[in-house]
Amino acid sequence: MWRELLPVGRDADGGGYHRFAWTPPELECRAWFADQARRRGMPLEHDRNGNMIAWWLPAGWTWRDGRPHRDQGAGPAGGDAGPEDAVLTGSHLDSVPGGGAFDGPLGIVSAFAAVDLLRERGAVLRRPIGIAAFAEEEGARFGVACLGSRLLAGAIDPARARGLTDGEGRTFAEVLHGAGLDPDAIGPDEDLLGRVGCYVELHVEQGRALAEPVGVASSIVPHGRWRFGFAGEGNHAGTTALADRRDPMIPFAGMVLAARAAAERNGTVATVGKVRVVPGGVNAIASSVTAWLDARGPADDAVRRTVDEVGAAARDAARPHRVTVEFAEESYTEIVDFNLALRDRLVGTLGGAPVLPTGAGHDAGVLSARVPTAMLFVRNPTGVSHAPAEHAETADCLAGVDALAAVLDDLARG
Repeated sequence: MWRELLPVGRDADGGGYHRFAWTPPELECRAWFADQARRRGMPLEHDRNGNMIAWWLPAGWTWRDGRPHRDQGAGPAGGDAGPEDAVLTGSHLDSVPGGGAFDGPLGIVSAFAAVDLLRERGAVLRRPIGIAAFAEEEGARFGVACLGSRLLAGAIDPARARGLTDGEGRTFAEVLHGAGLDPDAIGPDEDLLGRVGCYVELHVEQGRALAEPVGVASSIVPHGRWRFGFAGEGNHAGTTALADRRDPMIPFAGMVLAARAAAERNGTVATVGKVRVVPGGVNAIASSVTAWLDARGPADDAVRRTVDEVGAAARDAARPHRVTVEFAEESYTEIVDFNLALRDRLVGTLGGAPVLPTGAGHDAGVLSARVPTAMLFVRNPTGVSHAPAEHAETADCLAGVDALAAVLDDLARG
């Protein structure tokens, strides 16, 4: 499975991945996912928000009307499990620009491998197991991370989501329509959420804290994204005197430096990793600059204070250059403490696996507001993520499969 996915969307020169939501590489990954489900006889559910779920159904369950159903009078294999007891796992298939191979796909490949392992062992389930591929987790195309799970959980207004645009000006609604989905139907899916008892996501470690192959997540630190717009006046680079310029690049540069300083003061991290300059000519003074700030930290007040200080610094830097500044929050997630009982159950199942927090956002964090969620991390010896050097050793990945299989077996049996 890993070899099949490895070349999809990979840059031949830099080695990074470009699998943006509903672009040809990501669509190829979606087709791969559907084929994996078909090979295993797992019915495939497409929800209204672009997420996919492949289902392994226990004895006494059938697939009809596009969803799993427990048959009346099901035998002992069905036990007393109800329709709300499904165990969900999985991750995402999209990437950041130039991303690594493991972020997202490792969780999905490991989920299919764990199902294979349980089937080989003759596991008898009492609850369905679903493998989910969530849409637009990275937010690389439409700017809002975990968009598919946010819509599912009701964590974003559907009207706002429909109006999100990509770099080419195409709206999320247009792209969904082109993919055969109804943009007017997106939003909270209480039927699907009501069928899920818990969600466990396996992910490559994003950092280098694990000394053992597999760990369990304790929490996700607060994190968010803000868009800054600097509006000046376009002009000729050679004929416009310095005193006559309204150059938005100058306060933008000040904002980048202010982000680093504010992060140091508040014990957070702040990153400006994306910028759009208009018109973008070498011999032209920019008319506008749009930049995106990513800020994260151990506490909500520290992150908010960092962003406020960056905003104030941007306005101060813009004033002498007669540039206007606007900034707005695109997404924000407060600290997420994963379900304690579920976390402890995973730790016990795995014989005392180490527990650690993460500074990265995940679908599991978004869904935690609606269902119990937990995460497994597979050791990353490089500590690099969102870049081609992201890595996990094969032995550790296989240990991750064993761990996920043990967790799914425990949760789906009892």
